[in-house]
Amino acid sequence: MRRRLPAIVVNTLLVIGALATATPLLWMISASFMPAGQSNELPPRLLPSPPTVEHYVTLFTRLDLARNLANSLMIATGSTLICVLLCSMAGYAFARLEFKGRDRVFRALVLGMLIPAQVGMLPLFLMLKAMGLVNTVLGVVIPMMAPIFGIFMVRQHALAIPGALLDAARMDGASEWRIFLKIVVPLLRPIMATLAIFIFLSSWNDFLWPLIVLSDDARYTLPVALANLSGEHVQDTELMMAGAVLTVMPVLIVFLVLQRHYVRGLLQGGVKG
Repeated sequence: MRRRLPAIVVNTLLVIGALATATPLLWMISASFMPAGQSNELPPRLLPSPPTVEHYVTLFTRLDLARNLANSLMIATGSTLICVLLCSMAGYAFARLEFKGRDRVFRALVLGMLIPAQVGMLPLFLMLKAMGLVNTVLGVVIPMMAPIFGIFMVRQHALAIPGALLDAARMDGASEWRIFLKIVVPLLRPIMATLAIFIFLSSWNDFLWPLIVLSDDARYTLPVALANLSGEHVQDTELMMAGAVLTVMPVLIVFLVLQRHYVRGLLQGGVKG
């Protein structure tokens, strides 16, 4: 029993922490189905009585939030796919391909990670304005296409790929593209899934950059649209909870689907070499 006591204490604390973390999320979902004004009652209700979907109907009909939801899905999905492709290629190149100035370029990229993202927003905005990409979906996606931390993550993971395996494939006549697609990509799959989750979460939840770049209400992402909505419907708690559920659920689903690869990527993605 004494040997089991530490494990029991740790597991009990973990359960308590999980419940404390999940309680606000569960109440948010419950409040989104409550009739108007019910969530503000004292003592607070835990379950809707009776449950209603009128707030979700309002979001998708009168407030036309489906358009903003589609914008967020398009931007987050596009950013994720492009980022995983470019970062996997760049990370592998910095890890396993020999070219002049490779280490110096990589060190310069790592130094760039020290610069806060907010510092680069103004020059990036001016560049996009000169290219005519302000108030466009592409203008929102560009900063997420090849983030430095993504290249760094893939590179550290790619260092664990045996060089002899790649050399053997070259001796068999395989091209670099074939080696990358048939050998490297399967080995990088865990870290690519981890990176995909990071980028999707960051892009989906990003508020400041879309607010800066987009000026047309029809192109707003879901976080920006909900922020504007809260100013008009600040007293409609249940309506705002329904909007929050729409914001949280897609990223939660993505994480649950990819969690196995995510955990494997964290376990295998330590610093190598």
